[in-house]
Amino acid sequence: MKKVRIGVLVSGRGSNLQAVIDNIELGLLAAEIAVVISDQADAYSLERAKNHNIPAVHISAKGYKGKRDAYDALLVQELQKRGVELVCLAGFMRIITPVLIAAFPHRILNIHPSLLPAFPGLHVQKKALEHGVKFSGCTVHFVDEGMDTGPIIIQAVVPILDNDTEESLSTRILQQEHKIYSRAIQLFAEGRLKVESNRVSVIGGLTESNAFLINP
Repeated sequence: MKKVRIGVLVSGRGSNLQAVIDNIELGLLAAEIAVVISDQADAYSLERAKNHNIPAVHISAKGYKGKRDAYDALLVQELQKRGVELVCLAGFMRIITPVLIAAFPHRILNIHPSLLPAFPGLHVQKKALEHGVKFSGCTVHFVDEGMDTGPIIIQAVVPILDNDTEESLSTRILQQEHKIYSRAIQLFAEGRLKVESNRVSVIGGLTESNAFLINP
């Protein structure tokens, strides 16, 4: 199978990036990372990339306040130069503009630590605990122009325990993020994702365990 060329956008430590790298090196993911781009010079994600001989680029956002389109144009230029076919956001702490979305239509993925459409945005574990919901989890979705509103590809459910804190819940959800992001990338690589309106269907179907993971 031909490997899909990925560009990963990051801002921080990059644990999801590391999980993708590990799955590629284990032969579990038909992909290659063409470039890792960070808007933060000190992001540990850049070190992770360098440790695996992956091109790592810092594109500073300084001077682009109020000029998000211009900044995203720089990202598009770098991604296209590297022959990127799929863009993966992994803790990228910037709002994506139509400039980037138009360059990669239905080819930008994001991982979010809640069961969307519940609790978009930030501090989602805190919100889940405050609302007293019994389940949380994570979602991989295509990126559109809204805030965490794009078509959902795959989700994992994590029950909320009576003694959970933000930290303990975040830790258990992150474990599932590391699994489902690679699964979503693999489905894309296999050409099995079909987007109609705001719904994603999987050509050939999914097993129950792949469609909706439930973990304690």
